[in-house]
Amino acid sequence: MDKAPSTDRRVIKTKKAIRNAFAKLLSYKDINDITVSDIAGLADINRKTFYNYYPGIHKVIDEIENDIVDSFSSVLGEINFRDELEDPYSIFEKLTSIINTDMDFYCHFFTMNGNTNMINKIVALLKEKTKAAMISQTGIDETTAETALTFMLCGMMAVFQNWFNSDRKRSIEEISEMITIISFKGLNGIINT
Repeated sequence: MDKAPSTDRRVIKTKKAIRNAFAKLLSYKDINDITVSDIAGLADINRKTFYNYYPGIHKVIDEIENDIVDSFSSVLGEINFRDELEDPYSIFEKLTSIINTDMDFYCHFFTMNGNTNMINKIVALLKEKTKAAMISQTGIDETTAETALTFMLCGMMAVFQNWFNSDRKRSIEEISEMITIISFKGLNGIINT
């Protein structure tokens, strides 16, 4: 009976190593140039082990995209837009906590070199999952919700990507606070702080 949890931990550890290796490779290789051998070598596993978990690279991509979308959309899905406007930082604080759970993975993910299709797909999925809640809770029309969410999500992803590619003189929490101010008060909010 004690074996099941340790087996589960090994599975989790191996899958995490595969995903982190893939994300690291994305930071300096085009997605189409990454091979199973590349991933296996960086994850310190053999190709057979890779294939025990994934039938191919595209399954790794799908799992990463789905996990990121699920993590972020679970937070976004809990948002009561009317209430959160009183303290919008809590929205970005929750999103930042997701990144903090696996900083190495997100560091590699956000430093992807020219692999913007993955981020665009994630933004599109997050937007669709959030739009209905925003419309029902605020009463704004679909076009306005689409525009606002595109601005906020694309901007947030770009800022996180820029932060991960920088010298990171400011903490991710400080960056999240700035994103909050800009998203809800605009440039005047930053100038007047």
